[in-house]
Amino acid sequence: MKNQPFTSRLGFALGGISFTLRSERSFRVHVAAVVGMAVVLVWLQPAPLWWAVVALACAAVLVAELVNTAIEQLADHLHPETHRGIQRVKDCAAAAVLVASIGALAVAAAFAFELMVGFG
Repeated sequence: MKNQPFTSRLGFALGGISFTLRSERSFRVHVAAVVGMAVVLVWLQPAPLWWAVVALACAAVLVAELVNTAIEQLADHLHPETHRGIQRVKDCAAAAVLVASIGALAVAAAFAFELMVGFG
């Protein structure tokens, strides 16, 4: 599968996003939050730096969620029964989503604070 044309690789990536959207409720919640944040940014029109910070925070959460899904799918395929070591791997992947989400919430809190004191 190496050295595929860009359009094929793009199709694989979009297929992964599509699968995750269909199969993971938490990913759908995060996508809805990203859309909501985009609406807020369009409405408030903050400085470009805020757009970049929010975009990076949102992307980090979605990336963590996609990687978590990939790890869970692979682990469940290779070892369907419960195994303590595999559960630790899955727990660590879930923790990555949690850490990214907390980081995104920190960005949202800083953005809200900036709203209260006014964009400068």
